[in-house]
Amino acid sequence: MIDFRYHLVSLIAVFLAVALGIVIGTTQLNGPILADLETQVTALEQDKRSLEDQTQTLQTQLDTSDAFQDAVAPVLVAGSLAGRSVVLVVSGDEVAPETVEEVGALVGQAGGTLTGTLRLTPEYSDPATAASLQSYVTGPGLPTGMRLPETDDTGQLVGALLAQVLMRPATPGAPEPNTAALSSVLAGLSALEVLSVDSASVTPADYAVVLTAGVAADEAEARTDTLIDLAVALDTAGSGAVVAGDGAAAGEGGLVEAVRADPETSAAVSTVDNVDASSGRISTVLALGRESEGTSGKYGTGEDTQPVPPVAVATP
Repeated sequence: MIDFRYHLVSLIAVFLAVALGIVIGTTQLNGPILADLETQVTALEQDKRSLEDQTQTLQTQLDTSDAFQDAVAPVLVAGSLAGRSVVLVVSGDEVAPETVEEVGALVGQAGGTLTGTLRLTPEYSDPATAASLQSYVTGPGLPTGMRLPETDDTGQLVGALLAQVLMRPATPGAPEPNTAALSSVLAGLSALEVLSVDSASVTPADYAVVLTAGVAADEAEARTDTLIDLAVALDTAGSGAVVAGDGAAAGEGGLVEAVRADPETSAAVSTVDNVDASSGRISTVLALGRESEGTSGKYGTGEDTQPVPPVAVATP
């Protein structure tokens, strides 16, 4: 008779055979598998070095291109803003200080005058502050004799107020903005902490450049609508306005993208989507000159854009 001990020995023998087979099989396979893995690792290391070399080459080309553009920028923009003035409006802390400085410097190289720099705080476009801001600009913050549009839209009201004191009318013979009213409006809005003056002074200008970067972290649509109202008001009150931002601002939720998405607004206000690059800053200044001719455009690297506005050819 076959007893339990026999079954136990048989089971042990089976498990030992399986274990021995696994050991022998693994030993036989380890060599080829290890060799294959080593080959793959070597190939990946070579690919990595190749990509690093390509990246370095592209970065060198980009640096060379930027250096070239910086060198020719003064020549390209020379005279395009002769006798004209520009105010910079910085919408947000994400705009790099060097971008603000370089755009301002290029305005001067184009023969223009920079009349000042304003920086909007997040509270300017915050829906939570809209009611109190509207109450101020339609009440104690409204200078005597100044009229605002008949609307309950805070963005349009504040935009109209700023535009009236910041921009010189393009119509010949139209009255110039009141400097006392400008000082009063800026002082009041600064006290409400919706903007700050980033220059020694601010005086009325012919053109406005709204500088932007990135996308608002919250309430993006409402915030961009408020900033669009300001850009349109500045454009209407003066000789033209340009909204210039980086690639992110031209993406979903960004101010540049929002301007371009509305046919009526994009037909009035020019946009630039690479102001963080030398070519974008050149486009920003040249676009102002085109605005004075009644021509708005989309410039930069995005879809359906021109690389730069046409450069005026000097007549001999």
